[in-house]
Amino acid sequence: MTITVLPFGSWPTSITSESVVSAAVRLGEVRVDGTEVYWSEGRPTEGGRTQIVRCAPDGTRTDLLPEGINARTAVHEYGGAAWWVRDGVLFVVNWDDQRLYRIGRDGESIALTPEPAVARGDRYGDGAFGPDGATVVAIREHHPAGGRGAVDVRNEIVRLSADRPAQPEVLVSGPDFVVAPRLSPDGALLAVVTWDHPSMPWDDTVLRVRDLATGADTVVAGGPGESVQEPRWQDDGSLLFLSDRNGWWNLYKWSPGGPVAAVIEIEAEIGMPAWQLGSARYAVLADDSIVFARWRDGYDGLAVRRPDGSVTELDLPYSAVTAVERAGENAVVVVAGTPTAELGVYRLTFADTDVEVETLRAPRDLGLETTDISIPEPISFPSTDRAGAPRTGHALFYPPASSRYRGPAGELPPLLVMIHGGPTAQALPLLASSTQYWTSRGFAVVDVNYGGSTGYGRAYRELLQDAWGVVDVADCIAAARWLADNERADPRRLAIRGGSAGGYTTLAALARTDSPFSAGADHYGVADLEALAAETHKFESRYLDGLIGAYPAERELYRQRSPIHRVEQFRSPLIVLQGSEDAVVPPNQSQMIVDALRKRGIPVAYLLFEGEQHGFRRAENIRRALDSELSFYAQIFGFGLPAAEGIETVTVENLSN
Repeated sequence: MTITVLPFGSWPTSITSESVVSAAVRLGEVRVDGTEVYWSEGRPTEGGRTQIVRCAPDGTRTDLLPEGINARTAVHEYGGAAWWVRDGVLFVVNWDDQRLYRIGRDGESIALTPEPAVARGDRYGDGAFGPDGATVVAIREHHPAGGRGAVDVRNEIVRLSADRPAQPEVLVSGPDFVVAPRLSPDGALLAVVTWDHPSMPWDDTVLRVRDLATGADTVVAGGPGESVQEPRWQDDGSLLFLSDRNGWWNLYKWSPGGPVAAVIEIEAEIGMPAWQLGSARYAVLADDSIVFARWRDGYDGLAVRRPDGSVTELDLPYSAVTAVERAGENAVVVVAGTPTAELGVYRLTFADTDVEVETLRAPRDLGLETTDISIPEPISFPSTDRAGAPRTGHALFYPPASSRYRGPAGELPPLLVMIHGGPTAQALPLLASSTQYWTSRGFAVVDVNYGGSTGYGRAYRELLQDAWGVVDVADCIAAARWLADNERADPRRLAIRGGSAGGYTTLAALARTDSPFSAGADHYGVADLEALAAETHKFESRYLDGLIGAYPAERELYRQRSPIHRVEQFRSPLIVLQGSEDAVVPPNQSQMIVDALRKRGIPVAYLLFEGEQHGFRRAENIRRALDSELSFYAQIFGFGLPAAEGIETVTVENLSN
């Protein structure tokens, strides 16, 4: 094959914005009901709607939701666990009204929850069935009419009839947050995870078991310095759960009247930060073997703990696992992906030491040669903590990749420093067409797991305590400079991009006189920390207490770390992309920074997407956002765009100044 030399950034590629969204789905939770497997698919081509798919034993797949039903809950704004299934009957929270619906196998749909006094005022999620299937326990998040925002939102656990509309019965109320309601096999005990402001679920949570007859609570685990998640009752009446009491989210067991015992203790993370409801990172087989996912050194993987206590890593290619569910006596169903394949749904059947893999929902075939795919390389680099002391940062590095093009001799590629959201989250070593969109054009990409990211244990996660805007920025700058110093990126063409919390880090890294970045892309990021503290939703309304400090006591620190108060230090062009209906980071955050940069004459482009919330779900908006950002870099870095793609030139104000 002939290799053509073209400037980095200008390479023609089959990974266009159209291919990014074409037939793309966001695979979510998976459920097993008898011999049938169900999963959720978020579909950009359907306006971002989440559909539920049933897979029969013969492999036949059926979409279950009728037109007008979108399986998505607004609990905590981030949702998750918006549907569940038993005996072929589907229970689903509809996005438009947030009511819970029962959909029979015949397709008949009835609303089980009452119509609230205010539109979408009662939101449901994270449901689980009683032992006989006649009742459901779930979260209800109540937003009262005339409420004062986050302060009046009430989260509680309620019990509902699974067959007919009825007034929900409140089982647990009082804590600021209540999640993961799970009934014991006899229905007498209710396990629930709770926490209160200012903690977040990865900081301090408590696992309680309530006797439903007496109302008495037993605290099983948790409290200050311990995060507990994913409780699951076993047939013998014991309760499994994840806890980071040893510094890593590992697996433990409790039986009524007895102590907590370790089941799996390894220096790896089984748990993940509970941004969304309904996580599923382990499953127990009939012989008491436990199949679990675990993060280590930036990569995910699967392992099995045998009844004798031994743990074996499974020789499977998966580098990111988002769900693990039991499927019969000796099998699990997983949602997983690899560096060369997007997420898919797979059944793993265990026979002695062998594992048989069956594909239930294959990932998209992007039609790429192996040499067209950039494989993430875990890197570590020197950085500093909030006090300036030396420490090590981590990231995933993606070099440019193409089977048909290379850059000019002696030239280094431009670098995109990607910042994940959260900030308590992590970069995923998974084939993402939205990343390959850049690398296949000749960009290098580094996805930074800055201090505060998950997957490296609690101590690493806590590096961001009181240090947001300091440690994350230090790691992003350190990663870029380390790659430039090692001649893997052009030091004159370093760009930084991020969404939500990553958007804040992007702005903070640009709002300093020593910034090495010559361009930036802010996707619905935070510009004013004070405004965020005052305006954001309940789930995150006290998040900044841990990341910055208590407000208003630390008001001056909030101002010091807010990019909007450091606009005089901006030197580099910026593109800003924002959803008009974002309830997590309101649009005024983007408008403030755009107005300030316009006034100072800094080159800036601004795109407001009508009808989008926190993150873009509609295919046409995903396409426009990607192509506009590429057009922005082309104008800043001075390279051309492939004419065949017909990419519209985005307007960059002040560029000629």
